[in-house]
Amino acid sequence: MATIKNDGLLALAKLAGGVDSEAAFTYAALGTGTTAESQTGTTLEDEIVTGGAERKAATMSYEADYKTVWQVLWNFTATHAIYKIGIFNAAAAGRMLMEHLWASARNVDNGDSMEATLKMTAGRAA
Repeated sequence: MATIKNDGLLALAKLAGGVDSEAAFTYAALGTGTTAESQTGTTLEDEIVTGGAERKAATMSYEADYKTVWQVLWNFTATHAIYKIGIFNAAAAGRMLMEHLWASARNVDNGDSMEATLKMTAGRAA
C-alpha cells in the first residue's frame, strides 16, 4: 500500500479545480531510502539519479472502478538496492503524489530490467 502525500492531495485538489496549472502525475522515481512512509515530505528519500534508475515517464491508463494506473520499465546500467518508489508530476523536482516502501530491497544488477505497475483507487468513506 502506498501513502498519499499531503503535497499530492494539495495538487489533486488544484487539478480538479483547474487552479495554478498543476501538472499531471506521470513520472515514477526509485529510491534507496528505508524510512517509513509518511504523509509529509516532498522528496523521495535517496532518489536514484544514475545507472538506469533515473525518474521515468510512465505509461498512463485508467482501469474500471476509479483506478489510475502507472506502468514504468527501467533498464539498469548499474547495481542498485531499491526500497522505494514514488509518483511525481515532473521529470525533476515537482510534487510527489505518493510513495511506497517495499519490505525488502529489489536488488538489480547492470543489465537487469524492472517493470512496475502502480494503481491508485479513488474512493470515499462508507
